Amino acid sequence: MQISLIEAKTLPEAWFLSLKEVLTKGREYVIERGSYKGHKRKELDFVVIRIEYPNSRPLLPDIPPHLGIPNPVDEEYLNRYLSYLICSDKKEDEEYTYGYYLESQIPEVIRMYKEDGHNTNQACMTIGKPSCIFMSDPPCIRNIDTKIIDNKLHFYVYVRSWACWNGMPANLAGIQLLKEYMAQEIGVEDGEIIAMSKGLHLYDFEWEVAKKRVCF
Repeated sequence: MQISLIEAKTLPEAWFLSLKEVLTKGREYVIERGSYKGHKRKELDFVVIRIEYPNSRPLLPDIPPHLGIPNPVDEEYLNRYLSYLICSDKKEDEEYTYGYYLESQIPEVIRMYKEDGHNTNQACMTIGKPSCIFMSDPPCIRNIDTKIIDNKLHFYVYVRSWACWNGMPANLAGIQLLKEYMAQEIGVEDGEIIAMSKGLHLYDFEWEVAKKRVCF
């Protein structure tokens, strides 16, 4: 097993460096179960991504105009994403939303820090339940753990399977907006994001556009 460590200043840089890491070190295999069964993935065995200043704007990927590549995440989608994280409402065709699991936990974490103090390891928000193993497409983000260090709120995110091209930048930008909201409510500064996954990948139909972005 190879463990990748990516250190980035901003969210766009984290995405760019992750693309390069998957393209150069990803293990190639045919998907036997899950999204795009029968297609190939390039996937890292395990990755830890540290983003030091995730609140730096822009939050979404930087695509040089001369490449002629559309941004993998639409700005309007990001504007709606925060409500997807904090609201339990879901459409009839949705098995879950992240907000379905997080809606009740977010105010409790805020209350915990405000009323009980910052020195605790219990403010971990979980996504999913045992029955999720039977879903055709279970939640990808499974934990958003939190900690306040030096009066800054930091997030530690675990993702079981992570689409690097468009899922990763959308998830991290939305999670950053959530962190900024919670930090403001708690009364502390915004901190770092540490993200981990044993499934950061690119699908075979994304390899060429990813290579174009990182100028391979």
